[in-house]
Amino acid sequence: MSFLKGFVYAFCGIIHCIIHERNMRVHTVAALYVLVFARFFNFSRGEWVLLLLTIGGVLAAEAINTSIEALCDRVCPQRDDMIKTAKDAAAGAVLILAVFAAVIGVILFSSAEGWISAYEFFAGNTAALCLLCAAAVLSVLFIVMPRRRKKEGKKKSD
Repeated sequence: MSFLKGFVYAFCGIIHCIIHERNMRVHTVAALYVLVFARFFNFSRGEWVLLLLTIGGVLAAEAINTSIEALCDRVCPQRDDMIKTAKDAAAGAVLILAVFAAVIGVILFSSAEGWISAYEFFAGNTAALCLLCAAAVLSVLFIVMPRRRKKEGKKKSD
C-alpha cells in the first residue's frame, strides 16, 4: 500500500464515522464551535495546544470506539457478554475523555473578557450573527438527521 493511499483510507474512515455515527457528528460540531469561539479568547500557545489535543483526542477516541463496535458486530452478530463488555468499555473510554474535555473547556473558556469580546463582535456584526444562527440550525439538523446505512444486517439504529 502506498503512503498516500493510507491517508485516503484514513480520510474515508473519518468521513464514514461522521456520516454514520451521531456521537461523532456531535463531537465534530462541538469542536467547530469551540474553534470559532476560541478566537475571542487570548489563549497562550500552551492553551491552544491543550485545546487542540483535547479535540483531537475526543474525535480519535470516537473513531476507535466506532471501529471496535464495527469489528465486534462483524465477529459476533448475536448477543455475547464479552462483546458487550468490549463495546461498553470502548464507549466508556470516549465518555471519560469527553467529560474531561468538557472540564478543560470550562476552565479555558471561563474568561469573562472572551465572552464579552464574542458578544461585542456578534452584536456589532449582523451578517456574522445571522451566519452563526444559520450554522446553529444546520448543526442541529446535521446531528439529528438519520443517515441511511448500507444493508449489512446491522441492527444498531443511528
